[in-house]
Amino acid sequence: MNNIQQKTLQDLEFFTVLDQLSLRCNTELGKEKALTVVPLDSKESILNSLGQTSEYLASYTNDNRVPNHGFDAIHQELKLLKIENTSLEITGFRKIGNICNTVTTHLKFFKKFKEYYPLLYKASDVIELNSDIPTQIDMVIDRFGEIKDNASDNLRTIRQEINFVKGKINQSFGSALNTYNASEFLDEIRESVVENRRVLAVKAMYRKKVKGAVMGSSKTGSIVYIEPEATLKYSRELNNLEFDETEEIKKILKYLTEHIRPHAPLLRIYQEYLTDMDITAAKAKYALDMNAVMPEISTDKKMNLRDAYHPLLYLSNKRKNEKTYPQTISLYPENRIIVISGPNAGGKSITLKTIGLLQVMVQSGMLIPVHERSTVCLFDKILTDIGDNQSIENHLSTYSYRLKNMNSFLRKCNESTLFLIDEFGTGSDPELGGALAETFLEVFYERGAYGVITTHYSNLKMLANELPEMTNANMLFNSSTLEPTYQLVLGQAGSSFTFEVAQKNGIPYSLINKAKKKIERGKVRFDATIAKLQKERSKMEKTGSQLKEEESKAREEAKRLEDLNSKIKSKLENYQELYDHNQRMIYLGNKLNDAAGKYFQDKKKRPLVSELLRIVETENSKRKKKSVKEVKIEKQKKVEVAQELEQKIVKVREEKKKEKKKAIVQEKNKPRPIFKIGDRVRLQDGKAVGSIDSLEKNKAVVNYGVFTTNVSVEQLELVQAKK
Repeated sequence: MNNIQQKTLQDLEFFTVLDQLSLRCNTELGKEKALTVVPLDSKESILNSLGQTSEYLASYTNDNRVPNHGFDAIHQELKLLKIENTSLEITGFRKIGNICNTVTTHLKFFKKFKEYYPLLYKASDVIELNSDIPTQIDMVIDRFGEIKDNASDNLRTIRQEINFVKGKINQSFGSALNTYNASEFLDEIRESVVENRRVLAVKAMYRKKVKGAVMGSSKTGSIVYIEPEATLKYSRELNNLEFDETEEIKKILKYLTEHIRPHAPLLRIYQEYLTDMDITAAKAKYALDMNAVMPEISTDKKMNLRDAYHPLLYLSNKRKNEKTYPQTISLYPENRIIVISGPNAGGKSITLKTIGLLQVMVQSGMLIPVHERSTVCLFDKILTDIGDNQSIENHLSTYSYRLKNMNSFLRKCNESTLFLIDEFGTGSDPELGGALAETFLEVFYERGAYGVITTHYSNLKMLANELPEMTNANMLFNSSTLEPTYQLVLGQAGSSFTFEVAQKNGIPYSLINKAKKKIERGKVRFDATIAKLQKERSKMEKTGSQLKEEESKAREEAKRLEDLNSKIKSKLENYQELYDHNQRMIYLGNKLNDAAGKYFQDKKKRPLVSELLRIVETENSKRKKKSVKEVKIEKQKKVEVAQELEQKIVKVREEKKKEKKKAIVQEKNKPRPIFKIGDRVRLQDGKAVGSIDSLEKNKAVVNYGVFTTNVSVEQLELVQAKK
């Protein structure tokens, strides 16, 4: 897959991206290696690199930040370890110890949080953990870079003797200082230090009266520096002991070097791992700066870049606080070649470069500034012909160079190729160059290649209209202000607006008319027709969007009315049932009232009981009579339904308990977000969303618009971080 040439990377300004990536590395080795990043050679390695960068980027938004990966290079130390009987310096051992400790921290971190960083864990899991090297170094060298006294028994003894002799020197020097100072042989400064030895500052006139070794004199010669005779004996003894100390330290360092020498290959792996980690971190920082994401990688040759930004242009405009216009473009088997036309300075070339640069970045394991639902596919070859490529060394004109380039395209182009050509066919006679360009494009089409070209040639626009898997596109241009809108529209060729732009730039109308007469009338009419179609398309798009909006509103209104109608209908049915029931109750009440009145008059029980039985039998006749067996079956069904319902309730309760326990465990393991003022949040058991007004210790004041509340940060969930 890694058949992407240097020229392609240069055309697409990929090396500028690498420069910016290098600046975001922490280590010198990382900075150097970042400049050598190239498109990867397999889909697996591309997905792995993209995934690792995406995981590292995610670590910026949670509490489990990836540990620091900084280190000092150990190239020289590794070279010395290859040579027998060599010893490393103390600084070299310290660098090796730091690298080992840093790698150990990373391996333990990714093992602990492998659920959050599976790909970074996988990369670290193959590395051998060695804690013996830093332990051995720590036993010899302290944190200040000094050899410890207990590095060996012999060294401890020597240093004890050195301290004893230094005490004797100080004692004897103090005695001599007091004696000669009382005799007024010493200058006002009394003493000084020469060659790391304490000396007496003797007045020049008394130098012969002070016994000892002359170590020097002042610039004026008024002071002679003398080491007293009493300290000379101890100084010689100290020199011998310091020599012994140096020799013992050499032995210790040589022994430590021999202990580490077999681990040189592992140390090289450690350094390479941290260098790769530095580049991954730099990719994540770069992605963070340009709001980049990991797109979906298509397996069926489909590319759909939504809201795609040119990375270099986006970052440049971001620094200047200027707007960058995104592009949306799709390539798939039924629409694999796009011919972009339209006026100059309309954004055609930048669209072409955006597609190519994002593709190269993805295949190099870098996240890209597109919408999160974008899709990309991978290509074995990416061929480009962008810009004015005159070759001074080979004495080639622009057109000759482009023909040579096209010849290379014809040899390499196949169904796994993406070609990007700017101003296709230019540099020669328009008719002849256009015909040759059309032939080249037909060959690319027949070979199943994917590609995007920009052109002003009408024959190429017509070809794109005729072939089923090729389509026209244009960069929209405001026909009234003659300003580019930087918006790509598929499905229609674009006018060059040649005469309109000339008129806007002050060219006399008479000259424009004269120019129009010099060319074929059909061509002018064709260009004018395209321009008119663009205007009509713009109007239709506006009308279409308005109609869609109105249609959406009408559907919502119809649904609302339908829901309202069903609710009203349901209520009417309920009211009708209630009314019928009430009417029946009133009728029965009247009957009972009449019977009670009659009984009140004549006090006869028999007619009353007879009337009541008649009323009850009449009502029962309206009910469906059930047999004893049917009643039993109905009761049994009710019991079974109740039991089944109870079982379901118990099962649901158990599932809810399990889910609740699982949620609690996940909540405990889930990294807590770091809240900032302005973040949109809600309570863990609530639905209302508010924004954080202030943070103090572990408390936050949340503003819900109507009221504010003071809650613990642990009770909050992040809904949307402040941008």
